[in-house]
Amino acid sequence: MASLAERVRGHGRIAAGLLFNLLVSICIVFLNKWIYVHHGFPNVSLTLVHFVVTWLGLGVCHRLGVFAPKRLPPSQLLPLALSFCGFVVFTNLSLQNNTVGTYQLAKALTTPAIVVVQSACYGQRFSRRVRLTLIPITLGVILNSYYDVKFNFLGMVFAALGVLVTSLYQVWVGAKQHELQVNSMQLLYYQAPMSSAMLLVVVPFFEPVFGEGGIFGPWSVSAVLTVLLSGIIAFMVNLSIYWIIGNTSPVTYNMFGHFKFCITLCGGYVLFQDPLSVNQGLGIACTLFGILAYTHCKLREQEGNKSRLAQRP
Repeated sequence: MASLAERVRGHGRIAAGLLFNLLVSICIVFLNKWIYVHHGFPNVSLTLVHFVVTWLGLGVCHRLGVFAPKRLPPSQLLPLALSFCGFVVFTNLSLQNNTVGTYQLAKALTTPAIVVVQSACYGQRFSRRVRLTLIPITLGVILNSYYDVKFNFLGMVFAALGVLVTSLYQVWVGAKQHELQVNSMQLLYYQAPMSSAMLLVVVPFFEPVFGEGGIFGPWSVSAVLTVLLSGIIAFMVNLSIYWIIGNTSPVTYNMFGHFKFCITLCGGYVLFQDPLSVNQGLGIACTLFGILAYTHCKLREQEGNKSRLAQRP
């Protein structure tokens, strides 16, 4: 009975973490859209603000005794910080040089890319059933993006680099937590300032720094407050991402990301009257079917593994 109660509590914590991430992720998507449309705040600069606020938020949590920092060698975190900056830069370049449909299609390829990276580099094995659930999810994103897919060489290069670096980043987030024996807060506490410093170097290559439209340019009080609110929500998003990957897997988090994409599309249709075609509706249904199938397969595998362990003498 105790083991059953522990499993229920474990599933409950993961479900609560996923729900929290869903809520704050949807909030930040629509808040960022508001910031871009009504204030014109630059994209990479906003990401820099997010990580600086995340660093400050973790500092406050440390002062309040929420967690105890663990000394980590910077060389161990450098690949993680570099991959984060590469993920931001290449996904933005992909969005700039591709249509939204091509951009979303490339993002959908992150899930199978993570499966390949974990299988090739970490020896992790995925059952045939789990691999098959990737088909309806990828098909669903293709249906969502079908009429907006246009390929060009430079855009495809940036999209491919974005998929590769994003996959490495998400795999390393989970691997580093286990390798260094740290929790999500301890890892993010060291990675956030390192990534912030790197992004500060990257920003001038993509966006103005000073003057009109720059991160240090003149902004209204409402713009500053909205950006800071976005940073606070981003702190919660970043923390929940690290927690989810550390307690489940990068593939599970990516599957959940597709679910959030479907919810965001529906939210845009309801709140902003964004067009939603029959094609997109079918794509959403197909993606959700794949996510449910993946969840079912993973739960069955977990129960099977626990049963086998319980039967061992």
